[in-house]
Amino acid sequence: MGPPSISSQARFSYERAPTTPISGIFAAMTTQTRSFAATLRHDWLAQPRADILAGIVVALALIPEAIGFALIAGVDPSVGLYASVAIAMVIALTGGRPGMISAATAAVAVVVIPLVRDYGPEYLFAATILMGIIQGIAALLRLDLLMQFVSRSVITGFVNALAILIFMAQIPQLMPGNEGVGPWTWAMVLGGLAIIYGFPRITKVVPSPLVAIVLLTAATIYWGLPVNNVAGEGELPDGLPAFALPNVPLTWETFQIILPYSLTMAAVGLLESLLTAQIVDDMTHTESNKQRESAGQGIANVVAACFGGMGGCAMIGQSVINVASGGRGRLSTFTAGAFLLFLLTVLGSYVGQVPMPALVAVMIMVSIGTFSWNSIPNLRRHPPSSSVVMVATVVVVVWTHDLAMGVLIGVLLSGIFFANKVRNLFTVERTRRPHSAVYVVTGEIFFASVDKFIDSLGPESQYEDAAHNVVIDVSRAHFWDISAIGALEKVVDRMRRNGRHTRIVGLNAASADLFDKFALEDRTGLETGLAPH
Repeated sequence: MGPPSISSQARFSYERAPTTPISGIFAAMTTQTRSFAATLRHDWLAQPRADILAGIVVALALIPEAIGFALIAGVDPSVGLYASVAIAMVIALTGGRPGMISAATAAVAVVVIPLVRDYGPEYLFAATILMGIIQGIAALLRLDLLMQFVSRSVITGFVNALAILIFMAQIPQLMPGNEGVGPWTWAMVLGGLAIIYGFPRITKVVPSPLVAIVLLTAATIYWGLPVNNVAGEGELPDGLPAFALPNVPLTWETFQIILPYSLTMAAVGLLESLLTAQIVDDMTHTESNKQRESAGQGIANVVAACFGGMGGCAMIGQSVINVASGGRGRLSTFTAGAFLLFLLTVLGSYVGQVPMPALVAVMIMVSIGTFSWNSIPNLRRHPPSSSVVMVATVVVVVWTHDLAMGVLIGVLLSGIFFANKVRNLFTVERTRRPHSAVYVVTGEIFFASVDKFIDSLGPESQYEDAAHNVVIDVSRAHFWDISAIGALEKVVDRMRRNGRHTRIVGLNAASADLFDKFALEDRTGLETGLAPH
């Protein structure tokens, strides 16, 4: 079998890479410290009118979703609403992505269904506090850097899947035969979309989603239109949330009960938050501090649990609403939480009359704006492996409604395709010299490429000009793992059994160290040469 082709080569000499102090690395990854006044102007007061109006739109859109997520988890609607208030207000102060909206989410709600069913809401609050602590530890350990292994194809699939799920969530409000759904519903949704997309042509001073909600609410109240409203989704609380620690026994048994749920909640919450932060980064052409965002999510969840709220994380739908409505700073996120609290405590009777078709129109706009429409023609233009990863991520997320599972499958497929590509990046060339045969190995040798590596080296007896002495020159190769070391030993052992005197030359320092630590064969008679530094 002929040697595989190679597109790049590893260098022979081993040079120690220049080191950078740990403090320098962290300094490069974090935002430069600014004075309090500069931070206030940049993050809070850069565009107060736009941020406040965008936050009001988000607050209205949060209400039905927070109620729905609480009902999914099996708790009172106030648990989801108070969580959204607390998380949004706290993350505005502690988060690392200005303009991103965090609140109670379905991703976390579905995790805690068995916990609430078997042990009650107090254990949910305890699990949420532990969730926040775990997220804080994750921030200290810089687990946010794992996002570097999430490819663009996975992020695109994640975004498209969320857009599809957001649209699917609106279907019950549009299906004929469902209670409160009829011609007026469809007419109001179409009217809302017309306002959302048409009003910006008149003026962009006021966010068009807010105009749509206000006008459709006024029309519903004035004419008494027979459509579903927010009050029909669940009972709204009429008081302020009170501070209280979870009423659970502080025992090892309690810890064992809540730990599995807390770990899953923390992982799902961080994953969705960091992916959403990346999406908002792309939308706003700015960078976020992922480590601060991880820590901020933890703090927000701890506070939410202490005020009777469930766990939450970043919400891509509401974040898109915020950005599309002009929200960019921390003030928009804080306004969303503060205005939601104002709506619940002061204007609860009016909020209950907001028609669901108005909010459905807003969410359909979010779905359309979230979906990456360029990804459809890119299926032909991009490499097949990238397209497969994107489509697989979408299918798994939509099929399972599990965002973490979809991203995990996407990352695994990306790793498999990458390993398959890299395993071909080596060559083996045989040269016959007067007294020996020299095999020059060039490229990267690791677990995925060892079979081709073994097939490409001998046995020497297969050649008509077979030599007694064999030299394997690996000065242009790098051995990455114990599978590669085992393959090299297997080649040498086969050469020996074939009656050849075999010598390896050119192992770089890193490969030689790996060989010394993990080689399994007795190397008597095997000469190992180190490349000069």
